[in-house]
Amino acid sequence: MTNHLTRRTLLAGGASALALGALAACSSPGRVRTGRSGARTVSYWLWDANQQPAYQAVADAFHRANPDITVRITQLGWNDYWTKLTAGFIAGTAPDVFTDHLTKFPQYADLDVLYRLDELDVTKGIRDDDYQSGLAELWKGRDGHRYGSPKDWDTIAMFYDQRAMAAAGVSAEELGALEWNPDDGGTFERMIAHLTVDTKGRRGDEPGFDKDHVAVYGLSSNGSGGDGFGQSTWSPFTGSTDWAYTNENPWGDRFRFDDRVVQDTLAWYYGLADKGYMAKYGVFSTTTGPEVQLAAGKCALSFNGSWMIGSYLGTEGLDVAVAPTPVGPSGRRASMFNGLGDSITKQAKDPEAAAAWVAFLGSDEAQRIVGERGIVFPARPAGTAAAVASFRERGLDVSAFTRQVEEDTTFLFPVTRNPADVQALFQPAFDDVYANGAPVSTLTGVNEQVNTLLALT
Repeated sequence: MTNHLTRRTLLAGGASALALGALAACSSPGRVRTGRSGARTVSYWLWDANQQPAYQAVADAFHRANPDITVRITQLGWNDYWTKLTAGFIAGTAPDVFTDHLTKFPQYADLDVLYRLDELDVTKGIRDDDYQSGLAELWKGRDGHRYGSPKDWDTIAMFYDQRAMAAAGVSAEELGALEWNPDDGGTFERMIAHLTVDTKGRRGDEPGFDKDHVAVYGLSSNGSGGDGFGQSTWSPFTGSTDWAYTNENPWGDRFRFDDRVVQDTLAWYYGLADKGYMAKYGVFSTTTGPEVQLAAGKCALSFNGSWMIGSYLGTEGLDVAVAPTPVGPSGRRASMFNGLGDSITKQAKDPEAAAAWVAFLGSDEAQRIVGERGIVFPARPAGTAAAVASFRERGLDVSAFTRQVEEDTTFLFPVTRNPADVQALFQPAFDDVYANGAPVSTLTGVNEQVNTLLALT
């Protein structure tokens, strides 16, 4: 029974985990090969098209330092990426190295398809304190071994159009001083009410406001949040109550969505749609993200992650600026602190070359190259500083993102066993609350199912 529950569902793509596990057992090289010479190639996959040029520049720099090794980069969209990666593990066509995600690596590590970086000569020197605090530890499995090299980090903030705020009579100082609570929403709810405008020009805080015919929503909509633990939707609110997703992190074995504090917070958050301050489910298509809503003038404030800075900056006609997340009942603001990593598959044809590439990706040199492109915040402090300077040169103050790290107001993405199974249970439950108006209390039952799953594995 335990085996069935543990491997009932692999990652998005629907492949059998048992088949993947069997393949890993027969395809894993016994050790890193050394003493190779001549032309060598490392295949590397990533999903973000915006980052591909930066990583091609990194690959070019790596090749100059290692003329016998060429890195070939493949970029795939998010959904196709994980489907083809899973299929590749089964078919024996997986890349040598790939950009990994915290929601994915635990199951791959359990299935023994990833190298332990601390057991490879070239990557065993990765140190936790070389990176922003807490990032490197996240890539260690339950066995204490490292399965990913920190790549970048992200936090959440509020994007807005400065001209739209000026027209509404709202200053940057006001946005930076917002606070919220689950009882009346605090100054944050009053702000988004004021920024909401119906089709007849009445604001959400004015008499006669028509919540069923809204032209501009005060707050962007980005789905139920169930597909990423509310990372760019409700997590800044739940995080600022001092609530935590699991009993410990990483590798907690009990989720806590049955707590009253989180259910009260979520009831308030989803209730913003009932009041007309945030779009209800279905008003915008699934491809109309917060950045598109803001650019089109359909919303006034847009919660999103730092990985989206480039998209907002590149939007014509948008005079973008960023404000920090609001202060919550804990007396602090909060943001999820997440990060990507680079992992080496056991199908790597030349593990030594793959490890050399991963080690270079995690170096100051490589992360400065990425940082200077102004797309994401690289995991090393030197790379972060380069990114901040790049954004500043383009006219954007990104301190709303970096202050969360500097002021230690972050919390970590929950890392647990069987993340695909956990998400498969939680996501439809959150969708049901947002789309169908199901009571938030229904999360209690789902929480019990998830905890039972984790207890059996």
